[in-house]
Amino acid sequence: MIKLIVLDVDGCLSDGKLIYSNDGVESKSFNVKDGLAISSWIKMGNHVAIITGRKSNIVTRRAKELGIKHLYQGVKDKQRVLRELIESLGLSFCEVAAIGDDLNDYHMLKLVKKSFAPSDGVKEIKGIVKIVLEKKGGDGVVREMIDILVDDNNQREDFMRVWI
Repeated sequence: MIKLIVLDVDGCLSDGKLIYSNDGVESKSFNVKDGLAISSWIKMGNHVAIITGRKSNIVTRRAKELGIKHLYQGVKDKQRVLRELIESLGLSFCEVAAIGDDLNDYHMLKLVKKSFAPSDGVKEIKGIVKIVLEKKGGDGVVREMIDILVDDNNQREDFMRVWI
């Protein structure tokens, strides 16, 4: 049973575009369907972590809004951070799923039981993951992944009960 999902940000939670104003203010967009699925996953008693290579106040804000307690930004070695997180939670790699879209996610995705990539991920990542999703990054791809995991975990009724 999957108990922890690990999310990359740029290219998964967002479409990967970086938008800067003339004042240097960064902007990102997030899909509300991803957010509802993430918060539901957490309310069901599961864990969510964000492990991302960049640092952004926007990501900190989004993680807080969704109740994500495990946030790691500016990470160069995602595999090391994931190993430490799994150990701290007392989990095994068989209880972890992850989504990533580019080469910096490669080693992390190879470690977990269920690995996912958005349809617009790079070919090297799509070649190693267990499931290439239909959605693109930032377009509800995390919701698509969580829907698969909820069904695989036989937690559909619990997932629905969060809101109904």
